[in-house]
Amino acid sequence: MERPFTKIIITPKGERKLRGGHPWVFDAEVSEVCGGYENGDIVDVYSQKNRYLGSGFINDNSKIRVRLISRNANDRFDAAFWRRALKYAVDYRRSVMGEEDFACCRLIFGEADRFPGLTVDRFGSVLVTETLSLGIERRKNEIFPALVDVLRECGAEITAVYERNDAAIRLKEGLEQNKGFFMGEGSGHVEICENGIYYDADYVNGQKTGFFLDQKYNRMAVRRIAAGRHVLDCFTHTGSFGFNAVMGGAAHVTSVDISADAIAQTEKNALRNGFADKMDFVCANVFELLTDMAARGAKAEYDFIILDPPAFTKSSATVKNAYRGYKEINLKAMKLLPRGGYLATCSCSHFMTDEMFREMLRDAAADAEVSLRQIAARQQGPDHPILWNVPETDYLKFYIFQVV
Repeated sequence: MERPFTKIIITPKGERKLRGGHPWVFDAEVSEVCGGYENGDIVDVYSQKNRYLGSGFINDNSKIRVRLISRNANDRFDAAFWRRALKYAVDYRRSVMGEEDFACCRLIFGEADRFPGLTVDRFGSVLVTETLSLGIERRKNEIFPALVDVLRECGAEITAVYERNDAAIRLKEGLEQNKGFFMGEGSGHVEICENGIYYDADYVNGQKTGFFLDQKYNRMAVRRIAAGRHVLDCFTHTGSFGFNAVMGGAAHVTSVDISADAIAQTEKNALRNGFADKMDFVCANVFELLTDMAARGAKAEYDFIILDPPAFTKSSATVKNAYRGYKEINLKAMKLLPRGGYLATCSCSHFMTDEMFREMLRDAAADAEVSLRQIAARQQGPDHPILWNVPETDYLKFYIFQVV
């Protein structure tokens, strides 16, 4: 494929951002278009002084007009380019995760791997993809088989590739929602092993791609301090934090989720691992449950509370409401814990910055009239790499405290 010649001239503000390392050009930053294109094409981005800044996917349907995939003027976007980029991403995971954890990890993390809008999770022999950009959608017939081939070369046999393209954000890219097998077939379920614990991952109907891989090592951090404790695992989803607490020697774990399906899945996973005798399972709204516990004087019933809520905000417009939501559950948890008890708490929204999250925790602690002794401050696993010049890749905040 020949290098595209359509030139997108951008504003000085857009140039400063790209030269600083950010990969997006917003619609308002485009000052001139030299040539024709179809949405999803690759275009070259230039400064107003005719300096080449990079190449990327263009889409008029999106507020993000261009998503860069290269800053090298010599790149040719052929099969060799995509294969090279895929191998780079795979080799990185093998290095930072180790061979055992490489069997179940995120292989492609969108812009952090220069595959904008693409997520690929590996669950053993199954790959689950989510495509949120038109440029990737148009090239998936080339990219997905190449990824399978790259994995095969390093000894990983992939039997199925399943597409989870049911996110509403696809509509903003001018893409339809859909899901189904791109390659192979399967039951929609696959057993995975993380931290020595077995899970049934429902990659067809489960949340996102079927299992949240980003907390893998944070779960181990919980395991290390769980011995002998009575644990309340809130927003349990598939039970992962609670299971790690059991593996760490917890006396008892109560797993809570508002979803009956999630609780049923947690019970199933608990039975598979032989944990059921140390656990109970509650289908309830966590906000209401914590309020009811406080009302009935349940302070010190648990000495370790884990809060792993879904993202309370997915835009900057609702971050103040999210702040109040995070503060409410953390304040209630702090009030319920005895002195010397433990709190693990996190946020998975990049709009809720670490600075805001820490401020919220300080506010909650002040209102609860407790002090927080920090044990751990962590982020997402290295298979979800953070690019310091792309703040959108830095989304997970995870803290463990002792309440004193």
